[in-house]
Amino acid sequence: MSGFVEKPEPVQVPGLVHLHTGKVRDLYQNDAGDLVMVASDRISAFDWVLPTEIPEKGRILTRLSLWWFEQLADLLPHHVIGTEVPAGAPLDWEGRTTVCKSLRMIPVECVARGYLAGSGLAEYARSRTVCGLGLPEGLEDGSELPGPIFTPATKAEVGEHDENVPYEEVARMLGPETAAELRQATLAAYERAREIARERGIILADTKFEFGWDGGGEDAALTLGDEVLTPDSSRFWPADLWQPGRAQSSFDKQYIRDWLASPSSGWDRASEQPPPALPEPVVAATRSRYVEAYERLTGVPWS
Repeated sequence: MSGFVEKPEPVQVPGLVHLHTGKVRDLYQNDAGDLVMVASDRISAFDWVLPTEIPEKGRILTRLSLWWFEQLADLLPHHVIGTEVPAGAPLDWEGRTTVCKSLRMIPVECVARGYLAGSGLAEYARSRTVCGLGLPEGLEDGSELPGPIFTPATKAEVGEHDENVPYEEVARMLGPETAAELRQATLAAYERAREIARERGIILADTKFEFGWDGGGEDAALTLGDEVLTPDSSRFWPADLWQPGRAQSSFDKQYIRDWLASPSSGWDRASEQPPPALPEPVVAATRSRYVEAYERLTGVPWS
C-alpha cells in the first residue's frame, strides 16, 4: 500500500480544467488547449507522498527546471510556452506555474546513469547488470560507470513503482526507431548536463527525462516535457565529497529517505502504515539542500 498520505483537493480556477494531481505537480488545461503545470511543495519518498511539505520547493523546482530547459535548448526542443499565472488563480501559484504545449507523452521514463546508485546498484548486486546491460566486476555504491548508460523504466501511477525494463522492451513497445531516438536524446541531454554540473562542483549521478511528440505524422518532433534536472528527478552529489563504497552526500531528497529508513522515524517501510510527518530539522535541512543545488548550478542566489 502506498500513494498519498493525504491527497489534496484540486484548486478550482475559472477557465481551467483540472486533469491530474501528481506526486508534486497539479495539471490543468486552459481554453486554448495548453497545459498549465503547478509545482507544489509536496515531496515523495518510497512511493508515498508525505504529509509534510518543504517550503518553497515548488518554486525552486520550477525555476531550476526553466534554467535547465534553456541550457538544453540547442539540443532538444521543450514544451514550455510561458510562466504567466492564469487569471483567477491563487496568488500562491506565482513562481510555480508553467504553461506548456500539450504533447503526446511517451509512456517511458528515460533514465540516464553515469554512476551506480539506487535501483541500479540493487540490480548490479544481484546480477552485475543494470536494465540487462552487463557491467564490469568490482563496482561499488557510487562508482562511476565506464560510460553513461540508458536505463529506461515504465511509468507507474502514483503509489506504484516505476519498473526498470531492458532497452529491447522499449523497442518492442514503441518501435526500434523511436527507442533509438529516445536513447540518443537522453544520453545527449545527460552528458551536456553532467558537464555543466561538473563545472560547478556537482556530480550528476543519474537523472530521468520525459518526452512527448509535438505535432503529428512525419512532422512530429521529439520534445522534452514535464520537468528536467531537479533534485526530484536527479541525484546530485557534491564532487569534493564523492567517495565510492558508501552512500554519497547529496543535494536531493535522499536525506528524507535516510531519515524515514532510520530508527528515528519509527516507521516500518514493510508495514501498510503511511510514513510519519517530517520533523522540522529534517524539513529545514532538505530545503537547504534544494536551495544549495539551485544556487550552485545556476550561480544565482535564491530569493
